[in-house]
Amino acid sequence: NALGWLAAPENYAKVTSHLMELAHDVRGRFSHVVVLGMGGSSLCSEVTRRVFGKEDGYPELLVLDSTVPEAVTLLEAHLDLERTLFIVASKSGTTTEPLMFQRYFFDRVKSVKGARAGENFIAITDPGTALAEEAARERYMHTFLNSADVGGRYSALTYFGLVPAALAGYDIVELVERALHAQHIARVPNIRKNPPALLGAVIGSLALAGRDKLTLITPAPLDKLGLWVEQLIAESTGKEGKGIVPIAGEPELPGDAYGDDRLFVSVRLRASDDTTRLRDLAAAGHPVIDLVLEDALDLGEIFYVWEFATAIAGACLGINAFDQPNVQESKDNTKRLLDDYRASSKLTEGEFANVGDDAAVAALLAKVRPGDYVALTEYFAETHGRDERIGEIREAIARELHVATTTGYAPRFLHSTGQLHKGGADNGVFLQLTADSPDVAIPDEPFGFAVLARAQAIGDFESLASRNRRRLRVHLGSDVEKGLQWLAGAVRAAVEKVKA
Repeated sequence: NALGWLAAPENYAKVTSHLMELAHDVRGRFSHVVVLGMGGSSLCSEVTRRVFGKEDGYPELLVLDSTVPEAVTLLEAHLDLERTLFIVASKSGTTTEPLMFQRYFFDRVKSVKGARAGENFIAITDPGTALAEEAARERYMHTFLNSADVGGRYSALTYFGLVPAALAGYDIVELVERALHAQHIARVPNIRKNPPALLGAVIGSLALAGRDKLTLITPAPLDKLGLWVEQLIAESTGKEGKGIVPIAGEPELPGDAYGDDRLFVSVRLRASDDTTRLRDLAAAGHPVIDLVLEDALDLGEIFYVWEFATAIAGACLGINAFDQPNVQESKDNTKRLLDDYRASSKLTEGEFANVGDDAAVAALLAKVRPGDYVALTEYFAETHGRDERIGEIREAIARELHVATTTGYAPRFLHSTGQLHKGGADNGVFLQLTADSPDVAIPDEPFGFAVLARAQAIGDFESLASRNRRRLRVHLGSDVEKGLQWLAGAVRAAVEKVKA
């Protein structure tokens, strides 16, 4: 019931022309197309919008996959609501985040268009879901019913990935044609002539040999591809106490600064011919794979290659690459906390440290062992400046402790690496970062996005605690920049002390 992605290029090639015609028909009406989603399906749009940018004459593609109020308001500030087309993307039709996004923005559009608000909405979901019923009731412009036997993280080459790309004016006909080429190659029984299978076999066998930190090198404009591969690998393989740890966007270090638990995989465009770093890594004794795209449209092929390789790697590990048994735990914890809030208007915060508690940070990092990875998870909006500061923190940890580092903005990571954090091996050390933010109300709920995001943070931390994972929650308060500046200094001091 989960292998529909294998034939997705073949099946969805039949609808690409229709999608392009739809995009042509509606393009003059909208300035923006916004995907309201979560997990693999929305991350695919993050990749395509970064790679292809804005096409002349077509609306700009944006993605909302954060419940943090600041992220919602930052996005809305870019929009002319009357000229924005929202795509509500949810396979189950019940995923909390896209439904809350839908509820908020439908109410906002309704305030300017009244009963015609549905003209600004498209739904992508499985057949028979509550979202499909809602779309019919509110007279959405269109509802696309996806193949039910395709999981969210394997859905890049289905309606979830193709509809937003088409509406943004990207050449999805050629994109799927390249994917179809990969589908045909993946059927070749000789593994040496089957790059998708060979990639998966290498990843899986090296993980079994101890090189379980799959480190992705994705030069611009493919830099967001690392996030998509990350969720695919982590959610597919991180279970039953096993897992391959994908490392995306990690600051560069010299080859001899890494431990012997690394496999490096580069994915780059042909124009990016500087392979100096790859040669240095290989010279330091690390296995290196170099995947080269002839042009940006080869992205269709690379999506399929990674999906196939992930399934093969999962088979090597002896796990089911198509379930996500531990993702539901955090969801259930969040639901319980929100139900409690509905009854009492309070959240039970649990344990956390505040800005200035250097000792707590030092105590956590003192627990790091060779072969571990340190995961930073952030419950605040993503900005370039914050990314840079988090990068500094990751670099200090990786350079001085010789361990891998990951980072993930919430709640995006809960639907990707969150599965690995709870279901994978006990080799993760977790630093959860929360912050205060002015609330944004959610229609028909007694709580706003701030309470929802806080409940998700607490629920996730409870899941880590239930497994006795090495963990620390640090609350940065209302000034995230100042809090991150303090944290960077505290981490530098802590790793110097551990190193000594």
